[in-house]
Amino acid sequence: MAEADHTTPPSGQLAATTLSDAVEKHKFSDRVLIRSIVCRPDGGEGLSGQRVRAGGWVKTGREQGKGTFAFLELNDGSCAANLQVIVDAGVADLSPLVATGTCVVVDGILKVPPEGTKQRIELRVEKVIHAGPVDPAKYPLPKTRLTLEFLRDHLHLRSRTNTISAVARIRNALAFATHSFFQENGFLYVHTPIVTTSDCEGAGEMFQVTTLISEAEKLEKDLISNPPPSEADIEAATVFASEKGEAVKNLKLAKASKNDISAAVAELNKAKENLSKLVDRSKLKPGIPQKDGKIDYSQDFFARQAFLTVSGQLQVETYACAVSNVYTFGPTFRAEHSHTSRHLAEFWMVEPEIAFADLQNLGDGAAS
Repeated sequence: MAEADHTTPPSGQLAATTLSDAVEKHKFSDRVLIRSIVCRPDGGEGLSGQRVRAGGWVKTGREQGKGTFAFLELNDGSCAANLQVIVDAGVADLSPLVATGTCVVVDGILKVPPEGTKQRIELRVEKVIHAGPVDPAKYPLPKTRLTLEFLRDHLHLRSRTNTISAVARIRNALAFATHSFFQENGFLYVHTPIVTTSDCEGAGEMFQVTTLISEAEKLEKDLISNPPPSEADIEAATVFASEKGEAVKNLKLAKASKNDISAAVAELNKAKENLSKLVDRSKLKPGIPQKDGKIDYSQDFFARQAFLTVSGQLQVETYACAVSNVYTFGPTFRAEHSHTSRHLAEFWMVEPEIAFADLQNLGDGAAS
């Protein structure tokens, strides 16, 4: 490795001008990914002396030496491993930095720590670029091991845990491998609908998608705050509209001016519009709309029953009959009321379809 240049480069070019090509700089910022430091075969020791800009969230932090410096375990999500960061009290106020969950961006020099420590490389901070503090009393993720049930109550932060972030990386790798296989073998990726009116081969109980319930709730609240008009209200509006109609008729018979007639016609139209609104509102009834004793789906968003898909097979088959080899890979849903590990309400499913295929083709595909 070429000898590192320890001169300070211009702002914004820190990582780009001092690091070797072996270190992965984030494509859309001037920071270096932690995985390119700690996940090297040498554990990052070969980068000692390099200046970098690193950013991430504090997994753990503690002040040492009677508050003269602090150790931070920094993770930016690029890998499961953390980068140990050392900040002197002379560089920045330590108290906001050590709380778990704090977001920091720092410039510093990579150095090999003294013998006897488990870290193979650490970052000695020269400047704190950014610090997004958290309130330790309110931050819900402690350093201890957490149950999945607990994390369900903190969805916006659970991806910061090792378990959930590891699952996300595994799913990313599996999805990438799935698409790579089909793309390399000449398949076309087809996006099939998530909301559908089809029950694909009765593959399972379906979740219904409807706006009728929410609309019924809105209507019920509206009718409570603003009751529908009474028959007397409608009768009065009818008489008023009739009077306005007579007024227009009389003006025409009297050959009144064009402006007078136009003004009278405008008042008549306004009276008719008000009467129409009153009549329509008088017909509103609370609850889900019904027709002939059944739910009236013609008033639903899609004007018929709709569901979350249990399979994209029906749609993808039509593409197979046009572009030959196709596949769909997306979310599917089952409404079976079961809580076993073999029943999921939502899961992703791969569904390939091949035109002009025989049993031999299927066997070759399975073998590959």
